[in-house]
Amino acid sequence: MSALSESQTVGLRVLVADEDHEALDRLASMLDELGHEVTARAVSVRELSREINETHPDVAIVKLHGDEDHALDLIDELVEEAECAVLALMEVEKPEFVATAAEKGLFGFVAPATPEAIQSEIEVTVRRHGELRRLSDEVEQLETALARRAIIERAKGILMERHGVDEKEAFQMLRDHARSSNLKLIDVARSVATGHKLLSR
Repeated sequence: MSALSESQTVGLRVLVADEDHEALDRLASMLDELGHEVTARAVSVRELSREINETHPDVAIVKLHGDEDHALDLIDELVEEAECAVLALMEVEKPEFVATAAEKGLFGFVAPATPEAIQSEIEVTVRRHGELRRLSDEVEQLETALARRAIIERAKGILMERHGVDEKEAFQMLRDHARSSNLKLIDVARSVATGHKLLSR
């Protein structure tokens, strides 16, 4: 997915999905008038998977035309495969459908699907999705840092016990070996922690 600033809510690449081709044509025309580019239209889940890989949409919209189970399958596939926010459009609000779709990862819905309501929900949804992605990235970075620290601490403990050195000396051993071997510190620590490398003083 392309990097989107919070103000970039026009000119987005949009993938639209529905069981009805005519409904997709009408929706595509509406989105075009709103200033967006409809990059793909899909009816089946198989089509959807292919289009996601080929077009990398900024936002995906599923139009609820009649078959709720089919719409849920489309939403499920989009949430699983596409790295973008997913919206549902419907003529009348259907709380049970929305609740089920939300459990699958739906980001927002519009009912009734007027141009103004669609554009407003796109703006909110793209912003919320971007915020969630940033939070997810921060959590992933934190988890990675904690995991790296745990490995280094374990390797230090092994060296302290094996060589009778203190924590500072154990860390120095890891760092010296990493430098002399042209390896990353975490890679040396991981080898020590898993018993694949024995460092000498």
